[in-house]
Amino acid sequence: MRLMLKILIIAGLSLAILIPLVLIRAVIQDREQHRAAAVARIASSEAGAQTLSAPVLVVPYTERVEVEQTDDRGRPNGRVWRDRSGVWTFFPRAMEMTGTMAPYLRQLGLHDVRMYALGGQLTADFDVRIPADPEGLPPRKIGTPWIGYTIADVRGLRGTPRLRVDGAGTALHQGAGSDGGSGVHGLLARPVSAGAPLRLRTVLDFELSGAETLAVVPLADENRVTLDSPWPHPQFNGRFLPRAREVGGSGFHAEWAVSSLASDAQLQYRDGTRAESQTASMLRGHGDAGVDVLGISLVDPVDAYTRADRASKYGIVFVLLTFTAFFMFEMLRGLRIHPIQYGLVGLALAIFFLLLLGLSEHIAFDWAYLAASGACIGLIGVYLSAVLRSRMRGLGFAAGLGLLYAALYGLLVSEDNALVLGAGLLFVILAAIMLVTRRVDWYQVAAMPTSAPPPLPPR
Repeated sequence: MRLMLKILIIAGLSLAILIPLVLIRAVIQDREQHRAAAVARIASSEAGAQTLSAPVLVVPYTERVEVEQTDDRGRPNGRVWRDRSGVWTFFPRAMEMTGTMAPYLRQLGLHDVRMYALGGQLTADFDVRIPADPEGLPPRKIGTPWIGYTIADVRGLRGTPRLRVDGAGTALHQGAGSDGGSGVHGLLARPVSAGAPLRLRTVLDFELSGAETLAVVPLADENRVTLDSPWPHPQFNGRFLPRAREVGGSGFHAEWAVSSLASDAQLQYRDGTRAESQTASMLRGHGDAGVDVLGISLVDPVDAYTRADRASKYGIVFVLLTFTAFFMFEMLRGLRIHPIQYGLVGLALAIFFLLLLGLSEHIAFDWAYLAASGACIGLIGVYLSAVLRSRMRGLGFAAGLGLLYAALYGLLVSEDNALVLGAGLLFVILAAIMLVTRRVDWYQVAAMPTSAPPPLPPR
């Protein structure tokens, strides 16, 4: 009966410790939201996540059409000729983009926001035919065509981009065209005739800054994109992964090849979806809203908040293992440990995660982990030396906690193997407990009276 009562008390204390652990996880999520707000504020003052599309050739025209005229009551009142305006939109036959993403940091309060400067060149070849005038109708009047480039946040343009059309420099203007989309466009100097073929080669040299994420819309029939960067932790997202990539400590090199047969980008563009609608989705690491894109993000795979959140998930494991060790000492050594002493040690273990979060916002995560774990291990070691009536027992518990914290650190810095390492660690701990207690007669232990602890030594 005494054994079961003790087990119930320990179980209740373990559940009670979940409350501060849950509150600490809420604090971590709140700090993550603060960082997201910092990213948004820097994006509002410099440049946000960028989405860049292949150019489109837009040819405006005006045609005369015969329409039915009605009176004030809606009754037919004869047919009249009216002018109607429209545009033809043509996509490139081939597009090739090359560039280098140079990362840099912007700081807002405690938070570092990773930005990049993309220096690149975007080449596109057009091979189209202007529609012929319909028979039996007046000829169309064709206006001045333009080449439009959609850019999600034009504030990120550094300097003035340079556009060349068939080798000749072409002035750029604000806006992607008559639809008012964000970007730039250049007017063609050559005249365009109905029914005539039109072949163009356009080259855009640009430098574009953005926050963390870059997306490219593959509007051409054949799209090739090559990106290099010294950043060693790229995250490839969007609808298309690179066909070739090399990632190492010195950076990454990635190449994409996308055909219009594999993408709905042209259809989505004709339906009115533009690159600006993709920015928020790409910032969240998704490419399932707006236009089909290929994308890349410069991320820290295990940043301070991710590590702190992952560590807090193991908080209840720390508490349970420590309480289990207390329970075994109490039952096998005849010690008496008060539930309040259980609770204080459990709170010390929980406070570690809050201390880790606070320190990691000011110093490197590795040093923050060392300082937080060292402080908690030292505190618990000194406290248990008195609770367990032995300095050696207190130091033994502190050493065990040190090994546990070291194992947890290994889990936090491992991006791909965290699950298997965590499962293996729990299995080893459970196996050790089972092997140590395999010959214990728990019925006899439960029946044994607990001896009173010796008095504390005088100071």
